[in-house]
Amino acid sequence: MTDAALPHRAASASLRQRLARRGVDATTLLVLPAALTILGLFVYPFLEGLVLSLLPKTGGTFSNYAKFFSDPFLYQTIPTTLGIAVPATLANILLSVPVALRVRKMKRQRFLTTILVIPITLGTVLVAEGLLNYLGPQGWLNRTLITLHLISHPVRLVHNYWGVFWSLVISGFPFTFLLTLSYVTGIDPSLERAASTLGAGPRARFRTILLPLMASGLAITFCLSFVQAFAVFPSAVLVGSPAGSTRVISIAAFQAAYETYDDSLASSIAMIMAAIQLVIVVLVLAGRGFLYRGPASGGKG
Repeated sequence: MTDAALPHRAASASLRQRLARRGVDATTLLVLPAALTILGLFVYPFLEGLVLSLLPKTGGTFSNYAKFFSDPFLYQTIPTTLGIAVPATLANILLSVPVALRVRKMKRQRFLTTILVIPITLGTVLVAEGLLNYLGPQGWLNRTLITLHLISHPVRLVHNYWGVFWSLVISGFPFTFLLTLSYVTGIDPSLERAASTLGAGPRARFRTILLPLMASGLAITFCLSFVQAFAVFPSAVLVGSPAGSTRVISIAAFQAAYETYDDSLASSIAMIMAAIQLVIVVLVLAGRGFLYRGPASGGKG
């Protein structure tokens, strides 16, 4: 090795050592592709949309936001969307917890899990089509009830609030169930056995052991499920009343972009959607500490 190569090697080694002291090594650099993907697919579009929302066709910088909150036809979409997304998310969580607690004790867990998650492969549009076939005015349920002379006229079960609600429950339950099952199976069964030995019943064990240990996971599950439900669009159009009781905020954004061709207003509505979701997520994550402040799970083994 020549004397000229020694200073270069020393400088190179010194750089690696300085980076290592800062916590940057070869393993850390593996995060770069994911970071670049997030920047390109999420951060850049968000910033572009934010800038576009501040460049309205007419008026000042914040005129789009002023227009949204001054028009009842626009800002009423916020409580309408929350009124659909929050109950649907809570229903999915309330359904997934007992099912997950039961499935984790079964021998054929993989087979049952596969059956329960089949709806996630169908997509929102196919679920909505299925609801129309089963619950529509000429659907199987109404025709069966009329044939049995239980009703004289079709019951309106779709093209309203409940059509969208059940669509979100059916399409969102598999995702919620899988997340809940992962948290439930991570709790050490010996904790329940110890509590049972001390005389605690099923309800007491759930309230004092399972629920506190699942609280952190259920909070994350709620946030992810809520974000999906809040962005509801196909269900609100196909099995809801897009001009009435299920005119959600995503429909307002669609109409601004593709009916009035106001991309700036559509971007403003998208920013409002993001802000509402962020507020809900922060509140839920901040409130999970009231149930439990210990480890995130029971920890098997």
